[in-house]
Amino acid sequence: MRRKSTGRQVTTSKPSGFQPSLFNLTTIAILGGVLVLGIGIGIAFSSTTTLTPSNVASREFIDTKAPNPEICVQYGASAMVMDARLFVTLNPFNVYVAQPSMRPGCVLRQNNWAILEQRKLVTSDQVRECKNRLNTFGFTGNLDSEKPDIRCIYQNEAAQNFFMSQPGAVAPTQETERF
Repeated sequence: MRRKSTGRQVTTSKPSGFQPSLFNLTTIAILGGVLVLGIGIGIAFSSTTTLTPSNVASREFIDTKAPNPEICVQYGASAMVMDARLFVTLNPFNVYVAQPSMRPGCVLRQNNWAILEQRKLVTSDQVRECKNRLNTFGFTGNLDSEKPDIRCIYQNEAAQNFFMSQPGAVAPTQETERF
């Protein structure tokens, strides 16, 4: 069966307000590929980061640089110790800060002070005095060297970790916060 042609041409026209879609499937695929490539490059850069003293990027790096790292991680926590001097003038009132020095250190938990006593690095009087003030001991320098710098230090309860106060952040357990 054949249809008869009427001789009229039928033209299809687009509605007057129609414009082709800016985000067709090809564009979406290209943007998705660029996103995946960007994530891959970011992971590659972060996994090949060189950890040097000028680029402290992880807790593991700080743990390895702590004095006596095996003792520090097992009985306390590794720390970054900052020594700075403040100069205060009264007339006129001004505060000046000297260039701070940074070095690796360690903070011991109170129940692990026996390590320092056994090595005769602190006396029982120093332990009693530090315990009475509800403080703990922190040190820099190797415990096996001539004279490590051991101090009774105070845990500042007012100090806050603003990284942990973000929505969705998981808080650490209480036992790891109190030394």
